[in-house]
Amino acid sequence: MSAPERERTAARSREAILDAAERLFAQQGYGATSLSQVGKMAGVSRATPGYFYGSKPELYRAVLDRCFGEVSRAVQAGRDRALASGESAEVVLEGAVSDYFDFLVSRPNFIRLLEREALAARGTLPEAAVEVQAGREALAALAVELGLDPSPSGEAAHLLLSIIALCWFPLVHASTVAQAVGVKVEGAAALARRKRHVIDLVLHGVQGRSNLAPMAQPSAGSSR
Repeated sequence: MSAPERERTAARSREAILDAAERLFAQQGYGATSLSQVGKMAGVSRATPGYFYGSKPELYRAVLDRCFGEVSRAVQAGRDRALASGESAEVVLEGAVSDYFDFLVSRPNFIRLLEREALAARGTLPEAAVEVQAGREALAALAVELGLDPSPSGEAAHLLLSIIALCWFPLVHASTVAQAVGVKVEGAAALARRKRHVIDLVLHGVQGRSNLAPMAQPSAGSSR
């Protein structure tokens, strides 16, 4: 086998390992997943995941990095298309929200991974560079394009968190809370309706808040 062929084979093996690891970590959790299981599902030897990634924590980190890299590119693609159109800031925001929603729908394992991470409270995510950078880029874009306060816990940060929550929560709880309140989020038509609702809510909320005077800060002696 030539050197280029070996490189292509190695690249395919790495991708297969990441695919298998993402699926197993999402479906059965970090603790229940072994490198040998990953190798078996990936169609490689049981020692190959360790050869390429060193250890289970490093493989898990690689899975998360890939996921957040993909969501960052999805949001950026929506923003770039909207900017190229020369449309208003609201259209730019709509493009970013739409692409983020579509990404979550297409990547259920990404949602499961982060839900498991939150419940396990391992503290992996706050230390990760990829997702932190993606969040900063999205925050900066919202601040610039909509003229919002970019400071920590400012309006741009709150808007970004609200967008994530509006897109994320119904997909995570499609069979629990969403079902209990009578909202269907399964099937193309239901998902399209939910996405339109989120986009409209975000756009109208931004427009509404832009007309509001800043909230008065409580005085030092206030009981609030």
